[in-house]
This record gives sequence, C-alpha cells and structure tokens, in this order.
Amino acid sequence: MVDEHDHRLKIGVMGSASGPQLESKEAARIAKALGHEIGRRDYIFINGACPGLPNDALIGAKEAGGFTVGISPAFSLTEHITEYSSPHDHDFIIYTGQGFMERDIINIRSSDGVVIVGGGIGTLNELTIAYEEGRPIGILTNTGGISNHVPEIIEKMCQRMVPPNMVFDDDPIKLLDKIAIAISAYPLPTHGDGRVVDKRTCNRGEWWCQDPGRAG
Repeated sequence: MVDEHDHRLKIGVMGSASGPQLESKEAARIAKALGHEIGRRDYIFINGACPGLPNDALIGAKEAGGFTVGISPAFSLTEHITEYSSPHDHDFIIYTGQGFMERDIINIRSSDGVVIVGGGIGTLNELTIAYEEGRPIGILTNTGGISNHVPEIIEKMCQRMVPPNMVFDDDPIKLLDKIAIAISAYPLPTHGDGRVVDKRTCNRGEWWCQDPGRAG
C-alpha cells in the first residue's frame, strides 16, 4: 500500500514548438498567462524544454516565481542548444538523450496532469499517449492547432470516448481549476496499461467505465 501524502501538483505544458501556430500573438499571450498561473499556484511547471508556446508558458511560470523543469530530448546541454536549438532557462533540465518521441513519454509520466496549448503533429502524439495512459488532460481551447478539434479527433475519427478527466476551457485560470479537480477525482492507473481493466464493459476497457473516481 502506497502512503498518500500531499505534494505540489506537477503540470506539464505541451503544445506547438514550431509551425504556423506560433504566428498567433494571442496564443502566445494565453500560453504565458497559463504558465504564470501555474507558478502563482506554486505548482511545479514541466515542459519539453522546447521553444514555441510551451516556452511562452515557461516564461510566465518563471515570472511568477514557479519552479520549472524541462524534459529535453537531448543527451547534453551542448546537444540541447546546438542540435535542438532549444531554450535552457529552466530551474532544472533532465537530459534524456532519447529524442522527441521517447522524451514525450517521460514528459507525460512526470506530470500529474497535462495541458495542451495549440498543437500540431508532435502535440497530437503527446495527446494520444496521455489519453492511453489515463492522464488528466486540459485543453486550452482557441489557441490554434488541434486545440479546438480534440473532441472531433477522439469521438468522430477514432470512435473513442472523451474521458471525464479531460477538461476544456479557453481561460487558463478556469482550466487549471478544472484539471486540479480531475487530478483529485480520477487517480491514475497504478501500473502500465492500467486503464484496460475489463474489455467486456467498454470500448477498449476505459478505466473510468467500471468505477468512476477509481483507477488501477
């Protein structure tokens, strides 16, 4: 039995690091406001140590005095800067040396909940990993990219369910309120593939179907 204890929530911010989504000054402003609110709440801020909207959120978190962690795809600081052309202003960076795809998994598993800002192909990968692993997900809508299309992607294209621990809002403060509730209400699975509790009860055995509010 694992002892329960209070700890600072760890919020991972994932989204557009490049591409046309970065042309929106409004999306950058909202991302920064999101990071600022994460820092103001004394949550631990996590991102992929990448440029773009996640970095705008990093700037906001640091301005609010938040503790920031970057999960880099690079092997070293030198590779992080020279090969990945990525910022390194975090309080702490983990150099995974595993590239983008594997880095995404560590990023997600290090977070109590993740927030999607904007987003393209890479963010879609992060979204599906977080979905499959039962991680609470907040979608910051109206920030471009996939942010306004997630229900369509999940329900219409993938024929799956939008889970109750996935929340939506275009206001960063309200979104963080919602994801904090989701983190508390829907504990994570306790082992790999923990969502697949009984394939007979739901489509692919989503863990919330049998016993909402309890996982694993």
